[in-house]
Amino acid sequence: MCGIIGYTGKDNAIPKLIKGLSVLEYRGYDSVGIACFGKEGIEIEKTKGRIADLEAKLRDNPLPNSPCAIGHTRWATHGGPSDINSHPHRVGKVTVVHNGIIENYKELKGELEKKGVRFKSETDTEVGCALISLLYEDSKDPYLSIKKAIEILKGSYAFAIIFEDRPGEIYTTRLGAPLILSRAADGSYLSSDMTALLPFSKEYSPLNEGEIALLTADKTYILGDNGKKKEVSYQVTSMTAESAQKGGYPHYMLKEIHEQSDKIRSALSPRLSQGLPDFSSDKVPDDFFLNIPEIHIVACGSAYHAGIVGSHFHEDEGRVPTRCFLASEYRYRPPVCPKGTLAIFISQSGETADTLAALRYAKGQGMETLAVVNARETSIAREAHYTLYTNAGPEIAVATTKGYSTQVALLWLVAIKIAFVNGKMDARKVRKECASLLVDAPHAMEAMLSSKMIHRYKKIAKGLVGREHIFYIGRGLDHALCLEASLKLKEISYIHCEAYAAGELKHGTISLIEPGTPVLAIITEKDLYDKTESNMRECSSRGGFTILICRDDIVVPETSYDELIPVTSVSYAATFFAALIVIQYLAYETALLNGCDIDRPRNLAKSVTVE
Repeated sequence: MCGIIGYTGKDNAIPKLIKGLSVLEYRGYDSVGIACFGKEGIEIEKTKGRIADLEAKLRDNPLPNSPCAIGHTRWATHGGPSDINSHPHRVGKVTVVHNGIIENYKELKGELEKKGVRFKSETDTEVGCALISLLYEDSKDPYLSIKKAIEILKGSYAFAIIFEDRPGEIYTTRLGAPLILSRAADGSYLSSDMTALLPFSKEYSPLNEGEIALLTADKTYILGDNGKKKEVSYQVTSMTAESAQKGGYPHYMLKEIHEQSDKIRSALSPRLSQGLPDFSSDKVPDDFFLNIPEIHIVACGSAYHAGIVGSHFHEDEGRVPTRCFLASEYRYRPPVCPKGTLAIFISQSGETADTLAALRYAKGQGMETLAVVNARETSIAREAHYTLYTNAGPEIAVATTKGYSTQVALLWLVAIKIAFVNGKMDARKVRKECASLLVDAPHAMEAMLSSKMIHRYKKIAKGLVGREHIFYIGRGLDHALCLEASLKLKEISYIHCEAYAAGELKHGTISLIEPGTPVLAIITEKDLYDKTESNMRECSSRGGFTILICRDDIVVPETSYDELIPVTSVSYAATFFAALIVIQYLAYETALLNGCDIDRPRNLAKSVTVE
């Protein structure tokens, strides 16, 4: 959600922080600020609004050239968006920026007020800052004051902290919220997101939970007992700054839609050997997939929708009973499951707070865990027993596209692997299905991005703009795809859209169909055509504007629809992923016509790191 960037080194920090904060915009935010060391102590500039608003303020009241600064993009939790609630916060000699939520802030605030602290904002962050400040007044030691504070604080946090009488130093610690250290020839960096570090360095080191680090212009140290220093060791990322740029597209979302065919190949190719699924490069042994009595798939948002699709594959192909759970609910109704149950956790960011908490719960219950994530060296990736990276590259748009498609592709491959090692599918069929995923699906997606098809999406989108309600309907796996289609449309176009199992229309929902109400039906499973087509006619008879996304090997009477988008039937994988392009592009074009901020929809954040 919120974003942190920090730098200390040889150069002026302010332009670097503006650059890093600009990269972090995709995470979603409503205010922004910077704190730096000046000649007369720490200076702060912050504002409600966008980075452009901060830059406007800095033109009138520039911060001094400073070799050390911390910055923040905030998404409001405690206290609404305002200049006062914006980060950084300063109490006494201490200034902080913070991601996460301090759960016991009310209790602490009352105690601190009794000790004379007067708060300016409504935020939990200022309470954390005041606590560190009070402890620093006593100890005069940054390490001891931070260490004592994190023993008191409850909740999740990533802090970047500067002390007025410690120029050139940045202290940091984390629990339940990501924070990454980095180094370059010009100094030391930290951020909550690797993408913000890419313009400066490819060397990185994730900070472990509970660790306290000190950044100086020359080196970064992990502070152990009594503040003993240990130099940080770094890895080199394969990500590039260019991979996080738009590449000539008007929006990141559009770029990421067009990248999907290549990203599916990147997800699958390293996991195929002689045409068969092979997860040895992920260090997952074959016996891990043997005799699994039940599978739980746990995720949030689009990842949850990918999980529902995956549950179909695991039951249809692997014949393993599979249940899909919302991560935010998983712990509160503990599932009854047999010993040996496999829990699969899906998260694009690898830091989704609810999913991480559910993973820890499952491990505490003795379950085997497998993570499907995109971002490397993240909390979920580190804590699961095994991890499969989707290899999708940086996904900047808040509305996921390539993140979802690569998750589905990997879940499909895992299902095929389970079916194969347990004797439910022979090698010939396995090779055929793997080839379909690796070859047919990407080709089908590319075909759906032709100029002819894009012209059709634009035309249909004009019929969706200005509508009060839109409905997606489908059966079986198509209903799972409808869930993702509905979410895509409403999250970026702000039009109310719901997904329904087509057979449920007559049990109440059809009362909402009025003349002109758009109803989009998805039919990728040929056996379900007759029933879904009948549901389409029910909507048409009530004046609905019907749009059919359907396999091209089905002859559909023209009286059954107002608009038809055919998708290839060369293989089921090709059909599914072709339909996925359609629903993503329709959402994009509708949002574009609606004048929405496509990459940064209102009220949404890319990575939800609070529960």
